[in-house]
Amino acid sequence: MMTKKFVPCIYLYHEHAVRSLTDLTVVDTDPLRLVKLYNEAGADELLVFDLSTEDAEHDAALNLLKEICTAAEMDVIGAGNVKRMEDVKKLLYAGCKRAVLDYEKESNIGITKEVSLKFGKEKLLASYNDAALLTEHKELLESYISGLILMNPHQIRQTQAVTQLPLLVQINQLALNKLMEIISYENVCGVTGNIINDNLKEIASLKALCQENGIPVETLRAAYRWSDFKKNSEGLVPVVVQDYRTLEVLMVAYMNEEAYENTLSCGKMTYFSRSRNELWLKGATSGHFQYVKSLTADCDLDTILAKVSQTGAACHTGNRSCFFQEITKKEYEESANPLQVFQDVLQVIKDRRVHPKEGSYTNYLFDKGLDKILKKLGEESAEIIIAAKNPNANEVTYEISDFLYHMMVLMVEKDISWEEITTELANR
Repeated sequence: MMTKKFVPCIYLYHEHAVRSLTDLTVVDTDPLRLVKLYNEAGADELLVFDLSTEDAEHDAALNLLKEICTAAEMDVIGAGNVKRMEDVKKLLYAGCKRAVLDYEKESNIGITKEVSLKFGKEKLLASYNDAALLTEHKELLESYISGLILMNPHQIRQTQAVTQLPLLVQINQLALNKLMEIISYENVCGVTGNIINDNLKEIASLKALCQENGIPVETLRAAYRWSDFKKNSEGLVPVVVQDYRTLEVLMVAYMNEEAYENTLSCGKMTYFSRSRNELWLKGATSGHFQYVKSLTADCDLDTILAKVSQTGAACHTGNRSCFFQEITKKEYEESANPLQVFQDVLQVIKDRRVHPKEGSYTNYLFDKGLDKILKKLGEESAEIIIAAKNPNANEVTYEISDFLYHMMVLMVEKDISWEEITTELANR
C-alpha cells in the first residue's frame, strides 16, 4: 500500500486565498500566513490553484507562488491557468515540484506528451472530474503522467476500474469514517481540499489513526530506538543543531525519550528543557520552529546531530545562532566557502543598488539598464571562450570571475537569489 498524504489547498484569486474553485469568498488576504499554518500542522504537500484570468493577474499570482514555494516546508503542486507548455515551465520555475494539467480542457490534453518529454512525467499530474476521461486517454496518461487529482470524490471506484495511477482526491466535507474509507483505497495516495484546510489541527490525529489501522503515512522513520542511545547521568542525549543549508551551528539542547518520539512524529524539533523540567517544542511560543531535515547519531550513539530548516532566530536573545559571544580568536586565513563568497558579493551588489556610490561601476551598469547589463554578459561570455583557447588556465579563471560578477548584477536586476539558483540546480 502506498504512503498516504494530507494535502491542504490554497486557491489564489487576486493575490488572496479564497474558499474554493467556485466560492471566491476571501479566507485570508495573506496566503503566506496560511503557508505558515500548514507548516506548523505538518502537512505533507501543498496544492496551489491559480484562479487568475488576466495576464497581469497571472504574473502577480506566479510571483506570489514563488514566495509560497520558498516559505513552504513541504513540496508544492502548482495548478490552474495552464494553457501551453510555457505555463507549466513557469509553475516549475516558480519552485513547484509538480504541475497539474487540467484534463477538463482539451488544450491541456493536447500538450501532455510535449510537456512530459520536456520536463519528465514525474513533474506532471492530471486533474479531472469524470473518470470517463481516463478511459478515453488511458494510454496517454499512463505513458506521460505520474499521478491524478480527482476533483470529484464520487468517482474513485470508476477511476480504479480504469487505472492504478496514484490518486489524490479533493474533498470538501466528509464524515471521519468515510474519510478513512477513502484514504484506505489502494491507489489513493492522499486527500486534499477543504477537508484538510478546515481540520489542520487534526492532521497528527488522523495520521495516528491511520497508523493504528495499518495505513502507511508520511512520518520520520528512525533507524535507532531511544533505547539504543547512551544517555548522560540525567537520562538525556545532547543534540547539536545545524542549519541544513549553511551548516551553521545554531544551538545545543537535550532530548529525553518523549522529546525524541515527538520530534519523529511531528517533524519539528522537540527537546527536554532542563531549566523548566518539561517537554519543549521549539517555536511553540516564539513561532521559531525548527523543521527536521535529518537526524544523525555519532559513532558512540551518545550525541545527535540535527540538520533543520530554522524559522526566525534559534537563540532566545533574537540572534540567529546561540554561538555569537567570541571568547578568543587566533588570526588565520579562513577557507573560502564558495556559496558564502557568492552571497557576500551579491549582497554588496544589492547594497550598491539601494545606496549608490559615486564612481561605482556597479551603479553605472544599473543606471544604463538591462540592455547594457546583457551586452556586458555577452561580451564576458565571449572572453571566456577566447581565453579557453589559450594554454594559461589563469586567464580562464579571470574571465569566468568577470562573467559571474556581471551575472550577479543581472540577478539583482531581476531579483533572483543564489538560493533559487542552487535549489534549481539541486533539483535537476
